[in-house]
Amino acid sequence: MYDNKFLPKLSQNLLEILEDNEFCDITIEVGNDPYVKIFRTHMVILNYRSPYLRKILSTSVNKNKNDGNLIHIKLPNISPEIFEMILRYIYGGKLSLEEYDTSDIIKILVASKELGLKELIVHLQSFLIEKEKNWMKLNFNLIYKISFENNSFLKLQKFCTELMSKEPERIFNSIDINSISEKSLISFIQQHDNVQTNVIQVWEHALKWSIAQNPGLPSDPSNYSKDDFITLRGSLQQFIPFIKFFNLTPKEYLDKVYPYKKIIPKDLREKLFKHFIDQPKNNPEPKTITEETTNSKNIDSKIITIQHAEIISKRIDKLNITDKNSYEFKLILRGSRDGFSSQKFHEICDNRSHTITIVKVKDSNEILGGYNPIVWKSDGGFGATEDSFIFSFKSKENIKNYILSRISILLGDYAIYNHIDYGPSFGEYDLILFGNNCYEKSYCNYSGYYDESIRGTKDYFSVEEYEIFQIMKV
Repeated sequence: MYDNKFLPKLSQNLLEILEDNEFCDITIEVGNDPYVKIFRTHMVILNYRSPYLRKILSTSVNKNKNDGNLIHIKLPNISPEIFEMILRYIYGGKLSLEEYDTSDIIKILVASKELGLKELIVHLQSFLIEKEKNWMKLNFNLIYKISFENNSFLKLQKFCTELMSKEPERIFNSIDINSISEKSLISFIQQHDNVQTNVIQVWEHALKWSIAQNPGLPSDPSNYSKDDFITLRGSLQQFIPFIKFFNLTPKEYLDKVYPYKKIIPKDLREKLFKHFIDQPKNNPEPKTITEETTNSKNIDSKIITIQHAEIISKRIDKLNITDKNSYEFKLILRGSRDGFSSQKFHEICDNRSHTITIVKVKDSNEILGGYNPIVWKSDGGFGATEDSFIFSFKSKENIKNYILSRISILLGDYAIYNHIDYGPSFGEYDLILFGNNCYEKSYCNYSGYYDESIRGTKDYFSVEEYEIFQIMKV
């Protein structure tokens, strides 16, 4: 196009500026001893090209502008070679990936995350998936660890989960379980669970990881003290909802799980005891829990029925309404019982994953809600996931004509908003619970982060009742 004919020359001139020290006003010290290099750069370019550097510069300019000294920045986590490649992108918009080793591209991707280069993050992930699939398969442990430790790498996360669904056992056995993060292992267990593989292997990997995080624990659980069990429970609790204990054989349960029974929540432990210990001798194998047995249960809710819960749970797994699946909804917070303050919400729900929020709008039959697969926090930032969604029902009696809105694929970094002064919040404005008295200034205001608005009005609403459930697959 004619509009773009001058861009190559502009790019060339900007790269020439990078090589010219005459108008430099910033020095950047990159790397760690003994591999350190000083780059002389230009504030005006860095300020507009990197959100991370802009933030640093905003606090450094006033400090240095009157003393005549150059602003000095340190970036110890990035190697000089990688930063030099990134500078060419920052100045001239050029990055010839075909010239670099794949391992260097991975390093550029990680450095781009630190510098807040979102455009480059998206481009690098696409390049790796399109051009370097075989390399990533051979180095799956590295790719998996990097992708799930950085919430910005959603495309690589999707690549990993799809590969796991195709080759679960080989991939599971290739991962260094002890070295990956809790979030990574939870994601892996979920994927492993989806393809119906060996439950005892999932349990053993989760147990191995949890014990590795607490090296002081005895090797034999019979020697555990009360404090040892409490310590192990703290590491294992996030994995418990995703392990299908009911699909174990009685021998597997007795040999592998029962010695650690004190770390399992009391209500689940009692159900397992009845299922395995109390079953008739002529029926030694466990009966798989089906949707029909779950449907006969009630849900402990003042707002929704089991029919609402079934619709929501099917949407978690992106199933058709006629497909079978089963989740247990465990009530962890109810406004009328525990209070409606944001402080109470964070006290109960922070660090809990896979939660469903249900809201009854005051002076209305309207029901709103959202699903958050990742943990709630109080850090004032956004939580990233591609699997969250928000929804609305007309009433408790009407399960038809509901609206379900998923997080936009390109905006997964902004799926969940974690703020100490807010209750459960999705997107930027898509569903926010806010206010000291029954969340009286809550609102749904379509921001584009989720696919569509779940409410026909942008007016504030008050919350008559709200409940939060943690779900567990059974």
